[in-house]
Amino acid sequence: MELAYSADFGEVREAVRARLRATRWWPLLRWTAYGACALAVLVSVLALLPPAPEPGTAVLPAVLGAVAVTCAELIPWATARSIYRLIGTQGEARAVVDEDGGRWTSRDTETTIRWALLPRYVETPRLFVLFTDRTSGTGFAYLPKRGLADPADADRLRALLDRHAARA
Repeated sequence: MELAYSADFGEVREAVRARLRATRWWPLLRWTAYGACALAVLVSVLALLPPAPEPGTAVLPAVLGAVAVTCAELIPWATARSIYRLIGTQGEARAVVDEDGGRWTSRDTETTIRWALLPRYVETPRLFVLFTDRTSGTGFAYLPKRGLADPADADRLRALLDRHAARA
């Protein structure tokens, strides 16, 4: 199977989000940020209750809680942005996926990855995202469906991935 495509920020962001969802630490980090925010709001509310309301004391925890949630929600965007800045300048990319693995070629790079390194994948509405087996989760590659020559090739690519990788 051969795919040809140029980098698209929305697809990179979708691939990063899929990769993060497949890790163990990402959901924990997000829930911790939301829990810290809820606790900070509770502390702020308690600081505003009588007999001695202290509005100045209530502001800091509320701001810190909002910062925690904002940072957690910006991680996927910032990661996708840095990856996109790297690959977006490479022009059109070509990916060839076969029984041995995948080969990605762009203006300045050529990378070959065997199936042993990418044993899992997930399908999103626009992409196939292949993952490394490490649950700490830094390794991934993505294949945009728009890069296929024929929309029916998505079924052939899915069958190839099913033979060599497990759905995550």
